[in-house]
Amino acid sequence: MKKDQFDAETLKHIRSRLDTVYAIAKKNYNDNPELMDTIESLAQIAIMFTNIKLQEVNDHEETASPQGYILSKLSHSYSRMTEYEKQKIKDFPKWKL
Repeated sequence: MKKDQFDAETLKHIRSRLDTVYAIAKKNYNDNPELMDTIESLAQIAIMFTNIKLQEVNDHEETASPQGYILSKLSHSYSRMTEYEKQKIKDFPKWKL
């Protein structure tokens, strides 16, 4: 049997930290909506991965269809970041020699 690289207590600690990141992003949404929304979505993805891993460690799988949830949140963050990148390229000044 393959030894797991995580233990339940460490995973709970990771999830707690991710919950804090999520809460801070949610609370400060108005400071920079696009950035905070992206951080919030990425934290939710990481929380889902942590929950799935915790279930595996405890031999108790209960999350149904996490793949769809993760893909949905990831596509949202990916879209935000690619739009940000396009904006940066468009705003980049042309070099004059």
